[in-house]
Amino acid sequence: MSEQNDIIYGVHPVAEALKNPRRKIYSLKASRNAADRLAAEIAARAITPEIVHPNVLDRRLGPEAVHQGLLIEAKPLDQPRLDQIDKSGIVVMLDQVTDPHNVGAILRSCAAFNVTALVATARHSPESSAVLMKSASGAYEHVPFVKVTNLSRAMAELKDCGFHILGLDSDAPGDIADASRTPPVAIVLGAEGKGLRQLTRETCDGLVKLPMNGPIRSLNVSNACAVALYALTR
Repeated sequence: MSEQNDIIYGVHPVAEALKNPRRKIYSLKASRNAADRLAAEIAARAITPEIVHPNVLDRRLGPEAVHQGLLIEAKPLDQPRLDQIDKSGIVVMLDQVTDPHNVGAILRSCAAFNVTALVATARHSPESSAVLMKSASGAYEHVPFVKVTNLSRAMAELKDCGFHILGLDSDAPGDIADASRTPPVAIVLGAEGKGLRQLTRETCDGLVKLPMNGPIRSLNVSNACAVALYALTR
């Protein structure tokens, strides 16, 4: 099995990959029960799964992977360049968010709120790993994931296209609810602990925060993304 291919496991990620006509699937390994569960999706793609015992997938993926009896090997999706994305709606940008669990969860929120694209730097961001795709729960098939060389230049490019760019910062003076939310708008999220880098902050049109009154006034970056997207779309 080539590590250059996308390795996709779990019911929701595999189901969405099967339903995605842009996905070229090389192989599908499935337990008998899992194959029966996705029988309609498998039949629609005219794929003959290799029926295996779940232990085979345990050995392939490791004991921590919740594969639910399903494993696909597929060609990586072709992703657009920044100048090829739709220039309307909402774009989410990540400033060195590296944890694949967090990025996968952010992709899931992006899909839920119909985000135009997720933008991250080619360096200091996770590859399209199996862990990321499992955390995204199928959202990787729906949200364009754009990799750029320089985040600040990408922000400037979006500004030239009419985007208003907001940076999420827990110390910002302004509330996200009071910010201009007329599309197109981009929201930039920083890594946990470090937050937004200085140049990123300076390139934003404005910094906003999520108002929190509890004893802990910060959120995991993926949770912050979901709350911010709700605030921008409500």
